[in-house]
Amino acid sequence: MSQVRIHLTRHGEVHNPERLLYGRLPGYGLSSRGHEMAGRLAEHFTSPDFAVAALVSSPLQRAQETIAPLAGALEMTPRIDERVIEAANSFEGMVVDRSHLTQPANLVRLYNPLRPSWGEPYQQQVMRMRAAIASLRRQLEPLAAGDGVAGGVAGGDGSVDGVIVSHQLPIWVTRRAAEGQRLWHDPRERECALASVTTFTYEAGELTGIEYTDVCADLQPVKAVPGA
Repeated sequence: MSQVRIHLTRHGEVHNPERLLYGRLPGYGLSSRGHEMAGRLAEHFTSPDFAVAALVSSPLQRAQETIAPLAGALEMTPRIDERVIEAANSFEGMVVDRSHLTQPANLVRLYNPLRPSWGEPYQQQVMRMRAAIASLRRQLEPLAAGDGVAGGVAGGDGSVDGVIVSHQLPIWVTRRAAEGQRLWHDPRERECALASVTTFTYEAGELTGIEYTDVCADLQPVKAVPGA
């Protein structure tokens, strides 16, 4: 049976010496290690295991820089999709640690961690990510079915791949929703490392599997970069 695989890919490490929660702020590009991660992702997705037929990126600089080596290798132009952007966060531009969060002006934003009260609701993130995934899936399904495929775009097993470069929180809550888990969670428990890949596999339009791959396990920083 033909398959469509949508690979939700987190961007690489960001240059952030101030260690701010940068969120949607402009001007935050990849670090040197982040560019190495982007190159690793390009190698990963150009292997014989994949038949990538479409690329999608968040509009943020770090996501576009992450997808650029893959786009160059495949000679494709990524489509920018606002629906896969980072989650909005009212702490954007701040150093987020215990001393800052316990200040009275900041404590009032923490009254509802289930929503969460300090940023974009988890459910809203899931809805926009699901819409972006559905759009890409519908684009790829005719290729997986062999309709109008030129030059053998589909893989040998009939699978076709699409890559979306997005951000940790939207990817993680989308996965949790697909697995039937509650959306609120401990951020320390997220399985979504820098430049990792969370794959959603579809057959006949139905989700049949979710798989996680830490493509850059050996490149992960000792301490996570905030705001990613």
